[in-house]
Amino acid sequence: MSDFTTRPEIRGTFGVVTSTHWIASAAGMAMLERGGNAFDAAVATGLVLQVVEPHLNGPAGDLPVIWREAGGEPQVISAQGPAPKAATLEAMQDLGLTLIPGSGLLATVVPGAFDGWMKLLAEKGSLTLREVMEPAIFYARDGHPVLPRVANTIKGIADFLRKEWPSSAAVCLPGDTCPEPDGLFRNPDLAATYQRIVDEAEAASSDRAGQIEAARAIWSDGFVADAICDFLDTAELADISGDRHRALLAREDLSGWRARSEAPLSLDYHGWTVYKTGPWGQGPVLLQALAILRGIDLASMDPCGTEFVHTVIEAMKLAYADREAYYGDPDFSDIPMDVLLSEDYAAERRKLIGPSASTEQRPGRVPGFEHLADAAIARAARDFGASVAVSVEPTMAHLVEKRGDTVHLDVIDRWGNMVSATPSGGWLQSSPAVPGLGFPLNSRAQMFWLEEGVPSGLRPGARPRTTLTPSMARNGDRWLSFGTPGGDQQDQWQLIWFLRFVHHGGNLQANMDRPLFHSVHFQGSFYPRKAEPAKMLIEPAFDAAVIEELRARGHIVEVTEPWAVGRLTAALREPEGILRAAATPRLMQAYAVGR
Repeated sequence: MSDFTTRPEIRGTFGVVTSTHWIASAAGMAMLERGGNAFDAAVATGLVLQVVEPHLNGPAGDLPVIWREAGGEPQVISAQGPAPKAATLEAMQDLGLTLIPGSGLLATVVPGAFDGWMKLLAEKGSLTLREVMEPAIFYARDGHPVLPRVANTIKGIADFLRKEWPSSAAVCLPGDTCPEPDGLFRNPDLAATYQRIVDEAEAASSDRAGQIEAARAIWSDGFVADAICDFLDTAELADISGDRHRALLAREDLSGWRARSEAPLSLDYHGWTVYKTGPWGQGPVLLQALAILRGIDLASMDPCGTEFVHTVIEAMKLAYADREAYYGDPDFSDIPMDVLLSEDYAAERRKLIGPSASTEQRPGRVPGFEHLADAAIARAARDFGASVAVSVEPTMAHLVEKRGDTVHLDVIDRWGNMVSATPSGGWLQSSPAVPGLGFPLNSRAQMFWLEEGVPSGLRPGARPRTTLTPSMARNGDRWLSFGTPGGDQQDQWQLIWFLRFVHHGGNLQANMDRPLFHSVHFQGSFYPRKAEPAKMLIEPAFDAAVIEELRARGHIVEVTEPWAVGRLTAALREPEGILRAAATPRLMQAYAVGR
């Protein structure tokens, strides 16, 4: 394959940072230049992304991180907040709901992102709290050139904010006017919130570790928690259901909550070991797809040809069908991951890939768990083709009504420390801002099913099964960090990119620039949980003959606008210490930096 690229693959030996916004990447690189490590850089990058991409993530959102210390094994931070104690099936039934609304207050779970970043900083970083928070405070206080997509998102919901969410209007519409694309945009409330956290933390302790721990306590039990709970005590606001609802989140849910560490799941694939989060995220989907494809000769296929696209799409359908049946918080359900990732199971699933597009939801039948497969099939039969008036999930909305998605970052430093993280949630268009704090809450509870006895069913204290899924991989002494925003598409785009990189050569950037595709066959993770059997989206850079051949095989193919699919970033460390990084040109904002 050609190594033609839209931009150079970044190479160096000192450090690389790649993220979905050039300002955030530069902020992370500034931490490396200051003497910080990859963990410091990741935290600074993540906090700046909250400021410059507020329609895609925020402090009260969600955060999965895969990190590795030089010479060590990958680890996971789960900063995915759980459902409130009052969030029961009975509570939702009393409200007459069959799905949790995708916006507003009712869908709020415990905010996790800020504490997750602080955990990473405390345990693995080296710089002070003030140093890593300074860039985010600067851009919130003094302003940044607002992305056209942010400005257009605000313009599209401005009347709604004025009428229904006035606290958000105060943040998004300064002087009651919409921000102009590329104009200077400030968030003084967020700047003041973060500055006060720093000031109070420094007053509470004279040492670095004590200050970071104080910041975590300020978030969960101090003035931040006070402001959130004061707001939720009386707020009853409109959401996508058309009704007004109150939040179920309470002080007892916030108090003392902390992000946690755990081991990743992994799978070996053609010399690479790939690491993902557990089934509280959708990460194992990629591993299952790799297990299915491990027995197929993808190297002999044209990576932009009909056979490759068809085979990968069909494998993804099978893996995602299992996601719908079996994934959820393993603290609350027995998840048969050992079976789902086994070669015997993958071999049986592999046999289901035929020459034509499948039109059914086909979860595997794991002994002892058959009832979960049956429940997933029943949901699919009910919801295939479900009508959708408004999509409130910002991911991939640029292919529908509004533009947007999540964010991602990858960092490697000169010592070999590395981070892959996919922050999301707390979108400005999905939940009202907390008065005085400058950020909204999250709407992640929409990912729970309102069903008894299924792993992704609503339970107090359980983590919603999210789509957030950073990646890390190892081939001998080569270490790779990669990921993308994109909701249900995250593990599809990552899979395609990784398969091409492994089997067909080309550098990181060249594979990122090649055209992408994905399936929407399975049920979506976001309200209203739409499913469109056999449908796929594909970029027009594919040969017209390939698109027609896919249609002849039974795929319902929608051709997107050019350069419309995927926002991948990646970073690689070679055994001799050479660092490489890349970022997608799609949407014209992701950038890799390094030296």
